[in-house]
Amino acid sequence: MKIALFGRGGKVGSVLAPALERAGHELVELGEAEAMVDFTAPGAVEANVRSALEQGVPCVVGTSGWDPGPSGALAAEQGLPLLVVPNFAIGAVLMMRLAAEAARYLPRAEIVELHGEGKQDAPSGTAKATAALLPGEPPIHSVRLPGLVAHQEVLLGGEGQLLTIRHDAFSREAYVPGVLLALKGLRGLPPGLTLGLDSLLD
Repeated sequence: MKIALFGRGGKVGSVLAPALERAGHELVELGEAEAMVDFTAPGAVEANVRSALEQGVPCVVGTSGWDPGPSGALAAEQGLPLLVVPNFAIGAVLMMRLAAEAARYLPRAEIVELHGEGKQDAPSGTAKATAALLPGEPPIHSVRLPGLVAHQEVLLGGEGQLLTIRHDAFSREAYVPGVLLALKGLRGLPPGLTLGLDSLLD
């Protein structure tokens, strides 16, 4: 597949670019692309997505800290899929599934998310997506420190017990399989906005 990768020089993009090429994809400019992938910044992503959609290019977005709603409406108008994924690590997707299941029995939960100090948004997209799957409005605690990559734990408490569900991404390579899965399934998604990888997992 011919892919326009926005954010190629960033922390995720610098890992993702060679991985996409190893998987047989070709990195091209937007005008030649069959799909666009964005790992940029909250201030840049919306313009990138709009540009791609207006050129008839479906989008996969890993950038968090923005509102994809208006872009989702544009994607629907254009008859194109827009897939926005809070976390491409398969383990993180499973963590969210497990937390949602556990909350049926232990509904009192809090979320702790930990990222490197350079992450611009807090709470993270993953934490907000997790909270949306849980009852009520679980508190989210954000930590930004050097040495961290991406970590999250969901704490579910009951009388005399605590269940902790945790995922740790120690390097950006953790996101590569999820991006490849997203590209494989992108054309099969309905027009408009799809949130998360969950719908692409068997």
